[in-house]
Amino acid sequence: MIDWLKSGATDPDIELNGCRVPIAVRRHSRAKRLTLRLAPDGQEVRITLPRWARSAEAIAFAHARADWLAAQHARIPKRVAPRPGGTINYRGTARRIEWDAAYPRTPTLAEGAVRLGGSCESIEPRLRRWLEGQIMPLLTADIDDYADAANLPRVPVAISRALKRWGSCSQGGRIRINWRLIQAPDFVRRSVVAHEIAHLVHFDHSPQFHALLQSIYEDDIAIADRWLKEQGRSLYVTFG
Repeated sequence: MIDWLKSGATDPDIELNGCRVPIAVRRHSRAKRLTLRLAPDGQEVRITLPRWARSAEAIAFAHARADWLAAQHARIPKRVAPRPGGTINYRGTARRIEWDAAYPRTPTLAEGAVRLGGSCESIEPRLRRWLEGQIMPLLTADIDDYADAANLPRVPVAISRALKRWGSCSQGGRIRINWRLIQAPDFVRRSVVAHEIAHLVHFDHSPQFHALLQSIYEDDIAIADRWLKEQGRSLYVTFG
């Protein structure tokens, strides 16, 4: 018998560095093997498994990998809510949060800063709404660029607040992009949009998909992918 099955751990939560973290088991029709990962914000252990696999075995597998999960959990940057004098990232650059009751409630860009007034207690939700509004025209332009490059008609785009995915597309031609990418450098956001546009032509990760992505994306896709792998979790530090 495989060692991790012998343990028989069935607790749907797992303790990581003193925190109780739920284990979420999801089945996928195209999954051929079990995959295990930690959510970007560390609030959930996620297991994807084939339809034929048993949930109890998946949970036991997670417990058997507790040390690896704990190491991943320890690398997640600690949550730091936005506050006056702190910083937020905007298109890859850190900007000071300058708050004064005399400033307008709506945030505005200033030299190296974001300025806003209004209630100090509502800074976080107002900055979040502002950032969501800032990314929309950028996404529209990105979509136009890559749809043209792929010889596709322009497709609708919307923001996503997902805690798992940076982008998604439906077979109906609708694309959603995680609003947190407004904090990343432009080349990273654009790589995600290009990825989803390529999926409208090839709804898989076949060689044809990757060839199309390479042909429409103007920068090095490997560098963008590496940035998301190494620094993507930092996009959850300020706003969760």
